[in-house]
Amino acid sequence: MINMTQNAKDQAAALAMAAYQAAVQDGSLPEAEISAAPVEIPRDAANGDFTTTFALAASKALRKPPRVIAQALLDHMDLKDTYFAAAEIAGPGFLNFRLDRRWYQEVLEAISQEKERYGTSDVLKGRKIMVEFVSANPTGPMHMGNARGGVLGDTLASVLAACGAEVSREFYVNDAGHQIDKFARSIYARCMQMTKGKEDYPFPEDGYQGDDIKELAQGFLDKTGAAWPGDAKEEEWLKAMAEYGLSVNLPKMKSDLQRYKIEYDTWFYESSLHGSGAVAEAAELLTERGWTYEKEGALWLRTADILRENLRKAGKKEADIEKLDLKDDVLRRANGFYTYFAADIAYHRNKFAVRGFDRVINIWGADHHGHVARLKGALDALGLDGSGRLDIVLMQLVKLLRDGEVVRMSKRTGKAISLSDLLDEVPVDAARWFFNAKPDTQMDFDLGLAVREDAENPIYYVEYAHARICSLIEKLAQEGVSADGEADFSLLTAEAEQTLIKQLAALPDTVRSAARDYDPSYINRYLQELAGCFHRFYTACHIRQEAPALAAARLKLADETRIVLKNGLKLIGVEAPERM
Repeated sequence: MINMTQNAKDQAAALAMAAYQAAVQDGSLPEAEISAAPVEIPRDAANGDFTTTFALAASKALRKPPRVIAQALLDHMDLKDTYFAAAEIAGPGFLNFRLDRRWYQEVLEAISQEKERYGTSDVLKGRKIMVEFVSANPTGPMHMGNARGGVLGDTLASVLAACGAEVSREFYVNDAGHQIDKFARSIYARCMQMTKGKEDYPFPEDGYQGDDIKELAQGFLDKTGAAWPGDAKEEEWLKAMAEYGLSVNLPKMKSDLQRYKIEYDTWFYESSLHGSGAVAEAAELLTERGWTYEKEGALWLRTADILRENLRKAGKKEADIEKLDLKDDVLRRANGFYTYFAADIAYHRNKFAVRGFDRVINIWGADHHGHVARLKGALDALGLDGSGRLDIVLMQLVKLLRDGEVVRMSKRTGKAISLSDLLDEVPVDAARWFFNAKPDTQMDFDLGLAVREDAENPIYYVEYAHARICSLIEKLAQEGVSADGEADFSLLTAEAEQTLIKQLAALPDTVRSAARDYDPSYINRYLQELAGCFHRFYTACHIRQEAPALAAARLKLADETRIVLKNGLKLIGVEAPERM
């Protein structure tokens, strides 16, 4: 698991520190407590391949101008047998390093050695992490928010696993509680309207109005036949209708998600929490810890007190805390039924206390932002460190566009666009690519762009780079030139070649950053840049017309670019086509 970018950073930092110690030894610089030399990659390659701000950061401690410090470092620096050919002072005191051929060679050797494992690491080895995502309400079709959350959660799980974590993907099925009762009553009302000639039969004010409910009602009637309505009580029919509706909707959700290339390790049912007594147990534990009280027959959680305590620990001023509209939450209603919040607390307690996950990541819509602190606080109150172990990724809304106009209805069905409708119109890989955008920004999904076959479509641009390399390798193989042979990488000295190699070297760092920041869109941006580097290399650096040794090295570079493109696309769950 080689990371040549990090290796170069570490070596540059070590060189700067060693030079400083040498300067201290001969009296060129005074001694001070300086623990490390920060190293960065300049935005402009004209400023070097790596740079350290050591001189700027140490200026105050050493009481010397940064350029004087930088010159002392340079005077005491030995670059022999390192990744660097040269170092130079720039600007107010930056010390810039320029890479030697050895580094470029070792990047390509690392890719040749690791192949499909290239880009992975073990930085999260030993960590047991759950990613819960989509968890769509099973009372209706999945919508665009679910489509976005699906690929964000799935790709985040992939990058966490690529960093060595033991990752579990989970879908939480809300198959109990108020929304299921409303679901059943909606189906019941439609059945009454369809069979009893009662078009004016009262439909629940908060009922589900979609055509899918009418379809479920008709399906239920077809299945029930003459038994409806019979002598059974309404409660019995409601239970049967809820079971029937879930038996239709859940398999459809699973098949849509499989079509979307999402496979879950666990489908966790809310009903199992109620059936096992886990919800009541969580409420009892909170009561034992003094965090609940009863009022008007209901059991309340002292949410406001919990949040105040957490805010104080975080250093929030008392005056600012008092300005917040903090409220308590009902855990158990006066009728004896537990709330969704109580079930959610029990569910997350199950994740930590029962199944032993070190960290839990939930992908939620931005409309859930008010729920984040409350849930974390409840877990804190249970002693589970929700503030430190539960992370919520809030994603913004999706706007579908066609020809610049907002689209809300499906052309095929005339209904609100569902995930299934979208995948009928846009290739799955394109949907996954576009939805894997930065989570905290609202995104515009351009339906026309997603199906275009030109460089304006980023997924086409990246996939074309892979297919172009495959075609090149196939054609040269027919001419007797193989990409599997030995290559002298020291011949790759052209700017386009070295720029491409530096981009290849960036994959391990990109994957680690995506995992660290919970932002898998880093992979998209990386792949677009890599495809651009390859296309420019392909234009500037010929292969067929060159001497055999240089041609072999360039062909090998192209083949290794193919490997890295495929590895990156795999993280997003996108195919790497060999022909287009």
